[in-house]
This record gives sequence, C-alpha cells and structure tokens, in this order.
Amino acid sequence: MTQSQRLKYSILISLVVLAIMLGLSYLQNAGIISETLFQYIAIGVAVAVVVINGVMRRKVKP
Repeated sequence: MTQSQRLKYSILISLVVLAIMLGLSYLQNAGIISETLFQYIAIGVAVAVVVINGVMRRKVKP
C-alpha cells in the first residue's frame, strides 16, 4: 500500500464514520435506540477505526 492509497482509504473511512454517526444520531433522536446504546456503538466504531488505521500504517511501504 502506498501513501496515496492510505490517504484515499483514510478519507473513505472518515466519510463512513461520519455517515454512521449521523445515522446513529438520527436513530437516537427518533427514539429507536437509547443513549447508552448510542455510546456503546460509537465507542465500538472508534476502536475499529483505530485498529484499521494501525493496520494500514503497517502496510505502507517506505
């Protein structure tokens, strides 16, 4: 993986995370999910992004 590929994937991941958070916020405001469930899912998404970013960083070839 090159540096430019990593940049493209990072932008894609950030857009996906933004969409997930907006969706979760909508579901919470509509009363479909509770605030604690929202927090747990948000923490899970954040941990997944950190892990994916770490894996991508290791795959970048100098």
